[in-house]
Amino acid sequence: MVVVVVKVVVFVVVVVVVVVVVVVVVVVVVVAAAAAVVVVVIVVVVVVVVVVVAPAAPVVAVADVVVVVVIVEVVVVVVEKVAEVVLVVVVVIVVVVVVVVVDVVVVVVVVVVVVVVAVVVIIQPLLIRMIITIVVITIVMPRIYIFRTARSETKSNGT
Repeated sequence: MVVVVVKVVVFVVVVVVVVVVVVVVVVVVVVAAAAAVVVVVIVVVVVVVVVVVAPAAPVVAVADVVVVVVIVEVVVVVVEKVAEVVLVVVVVIVVVVVVVVVDVVVVVVVVVVVVVVAVVVIIQPLLIRMIITIVVITIVMPRIYIFRTARSETKSNGT
């Protein structure tokens, strides 16, 4: 009798967990899709700013700062959405494993994973922003300058 009750409870818990997880995944994917649309719009704006507005702007530094900030924010949004989806999938797997095979080792591993994930989620946006900003400033911006210089020389030569 007890075994049957335990099996029914475990089954109900697993079903509830799976339903909740599916709902969360759907929400995260929808949010990610909406973010992707926003990202496409922002990228178009950045291209227009870099190619059309920035070369003609008297205050180039301000345009450059705007470009760097926008590029960094776009990449951060994309990375964060991907990280959210991965996080949800990992949590689903961990929860299902814990529900199906409740064991001391598994519980310890789950606690460690949850702590690590929590730390990563808190620190990750700052780290990502730092890394992306460094990449944008050191790699992307010089290319924009080269492109801009080539365009301004072409304009001044009249060709």
